[in-house]
Amino acid sequence: MHGKRSRCSFSRLEVILIVCLVLMIALTVVLLVLHFLIKNNNDSNNRAEPAKYLVGVGRADCTGPVAQVPLMGYANPDQVGGGLLSRLYSRAFIVADLKNSRRVVFVSADIGMVSQRVRLEVLKQLQSRYGQLYRQDNVILSGTHTHSGPGGYFQYTLFWITSKGLVRPALSSIVNGIVKSIGIAHENMKRGRLFINRGTVENSQINRSPFSYLANPQSERNRYSSNTDKEMVVLKMVDEDGSELGLISWFAVHPVSMNNSNHLVNSDNVGYASYLFEQEKNRGMLPGEGSFVAAFASSNLGDVSPNTRGPFCANTGESCDNPQSTCPVGGAAMCMAKGPGNDMFESTRIIGQNIYLKAKELYEKASQEVTGPLSSAHQWVNMSNVSVELNATHTVKTCKPALGHSFAAGTIDGVGAFNFTQGAVEGDPFWDQIRDQLLGEPSNETKACHKPKPILFSTGEMTWPHPWHPDIVDVQIVAIGSLAILAVPGEFTTMSGRRLREAVKSEFDSHGTPKMNVVIAGLCNVYTHYITTYEEYQVQRYEAASTIYGPHTLSAYIQLYRGLAKAIALNATQELPPGPEPPLFNVTSLTLLPLLSAENAPANKNFGDVLEEVRQEYREREVAEVTFVGANPRNSAENATEHNFLTVERYSSISNSWHTVLNDASWDTRFYWSKGSQGQSNVTIEWHIPAGTEPGLYRFRYFGHYKKRPFPFLKTITVPFEGSSSAFQITAP
Repeated sequence: MHGKRSRCSFSRLEVILIVCLVLMIALTVVLLVLHFLIKNNNDSNNRAEPAKYLVGVGRADCTGPVAQVPLMGYANPDQVGGGLLSRLYSRAFIVADLKNSRRVVFVSADIGMVSQRVRLEVLKQLQSRYGQLYRQDNVILSGTHTHSGPGGYFQYTLFWITSKGLVRPALSSIVNGIVKSIGIAHENMKRGRLFINRGTVENSQINRSPFSYLANPQSERNRYSSNTDKEMVVLKMVDEDGSELGLISWFAVHPVSMNNSNHLVNSDNVGYASYLFEQEKNRGMLPGEGSFVAAFASSNLGDVSPNTRGPFCANTGESCDNPQSTCPVGGAAMCMAKGPGNDMFESTRIIGQNIYLKAKELYEKASQEVTGPLSSAHQWVNMSNVSVELNATHTVKTCKPALGHSFAAGTIDGVGAFNFTQGAVEGDPFWDQIRDQLLGEPSNETKACHKPKPILFSTGEMTWPHPWHPDIVDVQIVAIGSLAILAVPGEFTTMSGRRLREAVKSEFDSHGTPKMNVVIAGLCNVYTHYITTYEEYQVQRYEAASTIYGPHTLSAYIQLYRGLAKAIALNATQELPPGPEPPLFNVTSLTLLPLLSAENAPANKNFGDVLEEVRQEYREREVAEVTFVGANPRNSAENATEHNFLTVERYSSISNSWHTVLNDASWDTRFYWSKGSQGQSNVTIEWHIPAGTEPGLYRFRYFGHYKKRPFPFLKTITVPFEGSSSAFQITAP
């Protein structure tokens, strides 16, 4: 019996196994406890992470008149508005310091460029509403550079020529839209945080003046992998709870996917990117509605085209990628850039979607937080007379504004007229003689200052009825912690932008503010055409011929912006001299637009009646279309606000009612206006039905205003009206 083992005893192996099991359980418990402690701590930190700033975002319509007003960008007098593809918006972002009254404003508006007139009127309204809270030093106004928005909002004579003067409804719509967007952002300020990210956008741009770019030193070009800036910078904004507020993206590409044959007002490729982002974030909202605001702002886009298939001769199909951008038959007028789509609408979608997708990726991965104080530095400068120290022994000066012969040649994105070509370094006796007779010969001083540019228009010496070009120009930098936004008054080329960014970053570095993220915001505050490098200027393609202050324009801007950066780095912005204030000309009523007069409907018809009805049934990828008895859309722009020209409505059998699913800001709808005779006009509405459209019963509605003269010799009055199509069915594919 003594050989029997006790029931409570264990072998050595069993003891070892039990001990190992206990240790494993204990270790697992410890690891789980640590995991939950760390997770809770991280979650607590994320929730409790203090907000760094007050942040506000806002968006407002700034579309203006969509008919009869020349579109701004291509300088083509035949390109006037004839309808609407998408609405134009001003998108405003305010960042304020939690500890003091410092704040900065960045506005990106869907317009060709910000004019000095717009800038001055916006600042005047802001001062009236908010006192000295929003000023010329801390408010940046930037245009996206769409070439499909109404013109007529300038006070300098050159821009009146193709815009038919100053068009007050266009100017007022832009000014009021910008001010309203800032007001919405001001009212919605909340504690928040900012994050920055950057990445590369592929297959969305080419350099449209590669022969100019090649004039830059090879040692400089070797530092870069491309002759365009492919980098996108995204600034993400969230509130202190992590809820999304908005974003600003800066990327260099011309919004000229819609070419100069287009007559529909729209915001082009970058506007489509904004549309996609805002529709995604503002789920269930119509375009233009919802609190999330996404701006795709311009940068150093001067020589950057979205027409990625490059220049081809329109008459033969052969490449015209040569220094003069000319074709064997037809010359420069036949050389036009294409792509990437089969037409301008498809190209707009492709480029816009590329930009949107990269911004979405960068936005979602943005983790580098922007922190630090807010600063702003601003000066007005007479750019016609800036002394530039190139080195210790050599000083040069800028010139009075002038445009060269190649300015009239246009670009491969929008060709000019007559026999002008890019790359002209000598004048044309025929055109020079006409210029001398009509406008006066440029002075010898101006000719010498601008060499090798042959001057076509000496705009700095032309003053009737008002100056043709600005002398007084804004230079401005706004710093949000480690982010410096350079507000530049024109279109910097790729290499010009690189040199400016590097110079400003070096200035910050040398004065104790390292690792600044420096971005260029283009077409800000006042428009001064292009800014090329000195080397590109010698080639005198379109961009150089349009560098209006002469060959040392870029050097002057680099010197000025270095001064602003130094003042910010040393906290000495108050010591900057403000400079000479720009003029505000009294040109509020000078326009060549046709007057709005009384209108008529056809016999036995009323405004809003259907002339050509919809089909009873459509499938996705087809185009639903209806034509109404219409009226001039200018009536609506001049007499109504927050106005939609069209809606697409879907019938709900549950509520037994119609619900709006699309409006005139939707990219799949198109609104065409056609002027007839005897005061009559038609409106055609199209819906390009996309794949995935929900089957059901739909209809169009049209909203307009017509002019009526109630009694002879009395003033006309504006009368609202509306119309509706028959219902039509969209069937499943």
